[in-house]
Amino acid sequence: MKLIDKAKASSATPWVVGGALVALFAVLPFLNIMIPGVLPGPTYTPGTLQVLALCMLYSSLALSYHVIFSTAGLLSFGHALYFAVGAYGLGIVLQETEFELLPAIGLTIAAAIIIAGLIGAVSLRVTGISFAMVTLAFAQAGSVLVSRNSHITGGEEGLRLSIEHVPSFLIGVMNTRNLYWIALLLLIIVFLIVTWFERSRAGHVVVATRENELRVRVIGIRPFVVKHLAFVIGATLAAVVGMLYLLLQSGAAPRITTPDFTLTILVIVVLGGVGSRWGVVVGAIIYTILDQRLTTLSGSEIIQDLPAILRIPLSEPLFILGTLFILVVIFLPGGLAGVARRATVRSNPLREVEAQPDEVKQ
Repeated sequence: MKLIDKAKASSATPWVVGGALVALFAVLPFLNIMIPGVLPGPTYTPGTLQVLALCMLYSSLALSYHVIFSTAGLLSFGHALYFAVGAYGLGIVLQETEFELLPAIGLTIAAAIIIAGLIGAVSLRVTGISFAMVTLAFAQAGSVLVSRNSHITGGEEGLRLSIEHVPSFLIGVMNTRNLYWIALLLLIIVFLIVTWFERSRAGHVVVATRENELRVRVIGIRPFVVKHLAFVIGATLAAVVGMLYLLLQSGAAPRITTPDFTLTILVIVVLGGVGSRWGVVVGAIIYTILDQRLTTLSGSEIIQDLPAILRIPLSEPLFILGTLFILVVIFLPGGLAGVARRATVRSNPLREVEAQPDEVKQ
């Protein structure tokens, strides 16, 4: 029992557990694990690996939003725009130029940084709900641009990936395993970048600005600069995730440009726990699996045979996800990470300080 208590008390425990999980996910393509009702098949099959890779991409995307929403305290309704810049930007560059994949990625990242910098410079001139509305306006403008320029973006049909300049080991169903490993590597990199930023001097100033901007001004620091930095970092990470999403899905759909997609990211962050990096990752995995499996369940014979009063709402995955979100907000304040923190404090009251959200501990 003393050994268990020491493990719970150690600040390194989450990293050890995280490392073990990363190792497990890394070898999943070699294992024959089936979880009926959760995964579509054994873990070595391309369909299951694609679902798991999508979980990791959504985790990385939610972490990028965590930088803006949780760390900087900025409620943005336009985060999907930068994800779409990465997906559509890379797709257009590959389609319209002769660039190979790596130069095309570099060009897309540069464009994402410039776009995020300009939009952030304008949006951060206002605060609160005004900031949220400005980001929403930019996101809506991006969505309109995608839908109106169908000769480049594919319009409502979406943009298909041009594979002429994409390496062969990233193309085809049989190479889903490679994209899965790249998605896992990207999640690790994004997590480390977010952790580094939160623990850096700039991250401390961002948190201080979120808590009391006037006090930060008084000591001679310009809040705009650090908030703008957090905004650009979060947006650029989202664009990088968008590029891998394009490769995984072999294309991009207009849905990822809409403000509704940003609300999905917000739901993931709240489900996992605002302020917790680990919580955000877990929340993204759970949300993605629910979204994928509920879509299948809604069309099953079990649901179709129910009375109309039950069949109609249960045949809509968004209704079920929305209901779950409401229940989490009401009964699980702090999300899944809040549940873990309360369990830790209950088992060891001396850990109450360490059990606070990640950026609060900084």
